[in-house]
Amino acid sequence: MIGAYVRGTQEDRQAEYVALESEHGGYWRHGFVDHAYLYNLHYPPESFFDLITRDVHQLVLNYPVAQSVVAELVGKLIGQPASHVAVGNGAAELIKIISGHVAGKLIVPVPSFNEYANAAPEGHVVEFALDASSLELDVDRFAAEAIACGADCAVVVSPNNPTSLRVPRTELLRLLDLLEGHGCMLVVDESFIDFADAPYAESLEKDVATHHELAVIKSMSKAYGICGLRIGYLVSANESLLQRVRDGLHIWNINGFAEAFLRIAPGCRQEFVESCEMVRAERTMLYEGLSHVPGLTVYRPEANFVFCRLPDGAPSGPDIAQKLFLDDNIYVKECSGKTMPDADRYLRIASRTMPENEAVVAALVRSLGAADVR
Repeated sequence: MIGAYVRGTQEDRQAEYVALESEHGGYWRHGFVDHAYLYNLHYPPESFFDLITRDVHQLVLNYPVAQSVVAELVGKLIGQPASHVAVGNGAAELIKIISGHVAGKLIVPVPSFNEYANAAPEGHVVEFALDASSLELDVDRFAAEAIACGADCAVVVSPNNPTSLRVPRTELLRLLDLLEGHGCMLVVDESFIDFADAPYAESLEKDVATHHELAVIKSMSKAYGICGLRIGYLVSANESLLQRVRDGLHIWNINGFAEAFLRIAPGCRQEFVESCEMVRAERTMLYEGLSHVPGLTVYRPEANFVFCRLPDGAPSGPDIAQKLFLDDNIYVKECSGKTMPDADRYLRIASRTMPENEAVVAALVRSLGAADVR
C-alpha cells in the first residue's frame, strides 16, 4: 500500500523532499512514485534494452557518430531530410542555443516551460501572459505584442507545459501569417504532441518545408521515454537558423547509447504508436478521476499530464505536494515557480499506470480532506 510507505524520520523525509527540488532527476534512486516528470512509461520496447546490453562494451569504449550522421538518423525516424534537422543533447541544449544565442528578443506565453525565458539574457525576453481563466493563447494579441516589442523569435509550446493545453494547428498557421513580414521566427515546441488526440494531423513538422519562418523543437525524452539518453531535435527549412544552431553544437554531443536508440527506433514504429495510445487512455482516466475531486478545477489535457487548481481555502500547492510526499510517497509538481497569477494554487500531475493514477487521486482527496471520490 503506497500510503503505508515509511523510511527514516519525518525530518529525514522533509530533508529529502527539499533536496529533490535541486536534483532535477535521478528520482529512481529514491523509491517514491514519480508523478512529476513527464515521460512515456510504455516505451522503448525490450528489444532496445536487449541491444544495448549486448553491445554495452562497444557503446562505452567507442566514439559515437558525429552530428551530421545523427541528423540523418533522426531524419529517417521523423520523415525529414537531414539538411532540415539539428540534434541536441536533449531539447534543453537546443533551447539554450535558441534563447541564449540566436534570438535577439524572444517572446513566450506564460506560464510555460521556464527554460525558454531562463536561457535568455536579461532584458532579451518578453513574457506574454495567457488569459488567467482559460490559460489559452489568444493568437491575435500574441502576434500584436510580438510585433510591437520587436521580437525576432516567438515561442509557443503546444501542448503547453504546465497547462497540458494545445493550440490548434490552424491557429498556429494563422499566427505564422500574422507574423509574416515582421522578421519574427516562430518556434513551436511539440514535445508532447504525440499524446494529443490527433498527433500527426496537429503537428507542424510537415509544414516546415513550405514555411521558411517556422521551426519545430521536440524533446524525445517525453514521447519516447528516454529521459536518460538526452535526445532532442529542431526541424526547419531555414538554413540560416539551422547553421546558427549547428554552430552551437559540439561534434559529439550525442552519446553512443542515444545513437543506438536512433538506429533501432524506425523498426519499432508500431510499438511506439501503441505506447502513445496507452498513455492517452491512462491520462484520460487520471483526468476523469481528478475531475471528481470536490473543489478542484481540472483543465482538459492533451499531453501526458493534468493541470489543476486547488480549491479556495485549501492548503497551497507547495503544502499539498509536500504532504503527498510525506504521507503517500508520491511526488507531484507544484507550480509556484511558474509565471502566472496565484501560481502556488496549482499542481501538475503526470499520468502513470491506471493503479498509480487511482492512488494519486485517492491520496489527493485525503490530503484535501475531501470525503469521497467517485
